[in-house]
Amino acid sequence: MLTALVIATFFAPVAHALPVAPSPAPKAAPAFKSASSITISTKKKVTLSPSPSPKWPPAGFKSNGEVYAKIPTAKELVGTASNSSVLTRQLAQLVDGVRICERYSCGAVQLASANGCTWWEINAKLQGNTSATDKTRFTFGSIRTLARATLPRQITTVLLISQEDLALKHVVSAISANCHHDAASEKIPSSVYTPVTN
Repeated sequence: MLTALVIATFFAPVAHALPVAPSPAPKAAPAFKSASSITISTKKKVTLSPSPSPKWPPAGFKSNGEVYAKIPTAKELVGTASNSSVLTRQLAQLVDGVRICERYSCGAVQLASANGCTWWEINAKLQGNTSATDKTRFTFGSIRTLARATLPRQITTVLLISQEDLALKHVVSAISANCHHDAASEKIPSSVYTPVTN
């Protein structure tokens, strides 16, 4: 009986002696989104704020009492005209098929008043060299322009148009502006060029 037991033990299979193939790892079941799972994105509410008030006093303007004035550059004048139908119409006027300020010497001034004006009176001189050989400064004429009312702190751009040929290279200078608070007795807007007679 002892022998049988030994043989039985000898021939008994050893579990760790047999090669064992590793079992494959279980595959994860594909995940499906539930039809009731919906993502909702909320947009941030945009609050519109009013545009800021223009800076006062306006940058680059010179003041005399309540009146502020500035001579605009050509670039500033084009930018202002793109936002002003009145100024665009003035610049588009034709004289003998040519735009007015490409034919005649012109100037411009930007004006504003702290208290507003019922009308504006702008005076200027047209000056240049006496002749091609004489560089002495000479006044060839004067411009008087009347412009419409403006509200307090409202900026208006006024064209100053002469009747002198641009080829003469005369310039509009010595510009002065008066802000009136009384009623106007003259036609507004209007402009008069008066040449100097010798």
